[in-house]
Amino acid sequence: VQLVESGGGLVQPGGSLRLSCTASGFTFSDHDLTWYRQAPGKEREFVALISSAADLTYYVDSVKGRFIISRDNGAATLSLQMNNLKPEDTAVYYCFARLPSGSYWGQGTQVTVSS
Repeated sequence: VQLVESGGGLVQPGGSLRLSCTASGFTFSDHDLTWYRQAPGKEREFVALISSAADLTYYVDSVKGRFIISRDNGAATLSLQMNNLKPEDTAVYYCFARLPSGSYWGQGTQVTVSS
């Protein structure tokens, strides 16, 4: 199982970024997928989840209305569109999959929101 995030970077407050997570080694379309983030000195926190068929999504309150989680089952790709970014969104963002064989994390991608 491999999860590889990309798309992070430095952005000004109010800006946008789109994160991607490319997956391999499992049947992507069978499983719910999640984005987490970890800010410096803080615990890793849940950001958003999408169901296997993309018919259900859940968000932490702090990103509702600003972030959109989506997936392309044909391309085995999970995405997170982040709009109106705030300095408090600065963190390393991880994609996560809980499978019958275990729990898997990507290596993370850094998002820095600063002027």
